[in-house]
Amino acid sequence: MLRLTEVKLPLGHPESAIEAAILQRLGIQANELVAYSITRRGYDARKPRAIVFVYTLDVELKTEAAALERLQGDRHVSLAPDTRYRFVAQAPSGLAARPVVIGMGPAGLFAGLILAQMGFRPIILERGKAVRERTKDTFGLWREGKLDPESNVQFGEGGAGTFSDGKLHSQIKDPKHHGKKVLTEFVKAGAPPEILYVSKPHIGTFRLVSMVEKMRETIQGLGGEIRFQSRVADLDIDHGQVRGVILADGERIAAGHVVLAVGHSARDTFQMLYDRGVEIEAKPFSIGFRIEHPQSLIDRCRFGKNAGDPLLGAADYKLVHHCANGRSVYSFCMCPGGQVVAAASEPGCVVTNGMSQYSRNERNANSGIVVDISPADYPGHPLAGIAFQRHWERRAFELGGENYQAPAQLVGDFLAGKPSTALGSVLPSYTPGVHLCDLSSALPDYAIEAIREALPAFEKQIKGFSMHDAVLTGVETRTSSPVRITRKEDFQSVNTRGLYPTGEGAGYAGGILSAAVDGIKVAEAVALSMVRDADAPSV
Repeated sequence: MLRLTEVKLPLGHPESAIEAAILQRLGIQANELVAYSITRRGYDARKPRAIVFVYTLDVELKTEAAALERLQGDRHVSLAPDTRYRFVAQAPSGLAARPVVIGMGPAGLFAGLILAQMGFRPIILERGKAVRERTKDTFGLWREGKLDPESNVQFGEGGAGTFSDGKLHSQIKDPKHHGKKVLTEFVKAGAPPEILYVSKPHIGTFRLVSMVEKMRETIQGLGGEIRFQSRVADLDIDHGQVRGVILADGERIAAGHVVLAVGHSARDTFQMLYDRGVEIEAKPFSIGFRIEHPQSLIDRCRFGKNAGDPLLGAADYKLVHHCANGRSVYSFCMCPGGQVVAAASEPGCVVTNGMSQYSRNERNANSGIVVDISPADYPGHPLAGIAFQRHWERRAFELGGENYQAPAQLVGDFLAGKPSTALGSVLPSYTPGVHLCDLSSALPDYAIEAIREALPAFEKQIKGFSMHDAVLTGVETRTSSPVRITRKEDFQSVNTRGLYPTGEGAGYAGGILSAAVDGIKVAEAVALSMVRDADAPSV
């Protein structure tokens, strides 16, 4: 197979145009082309009046070697890589030992799935509930202001990514094409096949729910065990080696290989790990607000006369501004045609996040507008970032009226430094509702200063971005984990053998795809270790 990159075709081109472009690029006749497949399809909207689709194509020819030699000077033609996934091991026959996976977000889900597919019969422990029960509890907060600390946007089957845009793109290096394995498994579970080739694939919450259930059934069908409402309260560690896990009800499960995939909000687990002496360090993350605009405004700015074209869908954006005070402000987790959601996991706190359905047809676009911070902003303790997050989440709860409404302010008032008293043309989507106020005390002064500088700068890139009626909703604090559970090249904790930190909570991922890929890598490391242990002579 040959791979062709940068094949550009106009918006609305007929399907036959792809084959014609292949023949022209390779200088061949139609009878020499055997087949082709679309590996990637993106678009270039830098010129809104002349938007083009940009394809990467894998092409099978009758005379590939000759074509490759003839086109060896063309950097956009090469041999297509082999992206098939290959298991690194299979469980030895009669193996009694079973790995334990803690957490069933993307990292834990894929660690469990890969281990099950290799025959290791993992035990997966999830502190929250199954995804449909969890959805009901989450709606309880959104609709009634009732928070369940063990079943919410952060905790439960599917992880925090279940209640998001379901974005499946990442900028991670992936030389072994683990990302393709993730997307392939999602398609098997019911995701639209287009996620295999569109440049910015997404699924949406409602589809994710049924997909997670199907993947659970696959794991169970392969001998895996999944236990919900099973919070791990402690680890049994003997001379630097994990020997088992202890649940909140006192049950002990023996295990010499434990995958730690707890997500970025498992604050009690981080404390337990610190108390047990597992090496953990503070890491940078970001804080800020959610901003909402009319989706139609973003579409017009990005796509011009092509706004509303169903092939393009709802427009997104990616923005960054480097401020005079040394901070960077950037857009985070942009959700086209979505809504701002309540994402708290602790009583007396308000946390926001963004979510979209597959259709992305809600009236507003929303994104985090966040400021980078580092351990220098919360020095003194590896877990100090958690206290920092919690302080501002509690402040948001106070500003919102202490009933899980979120504090909000119009952008024009925020820039002018005066409280908002009435909404304008943009209606906020956050439920259970917003309380208009002055957000100047909702974040540290340096963050407020940086965001006030960044919004007018973003206006230069997207006209209308700093419009008076756009809405800021606070606060966004869970952009990534505030800690990193340090690990070695073999993916084990640097000082606790048999413990495999993975995913976003451990500080090694930043989204559904990257967390899932990290879960696969850890599962492979666990499998290889268990095979070595099984082959080792008994003493």
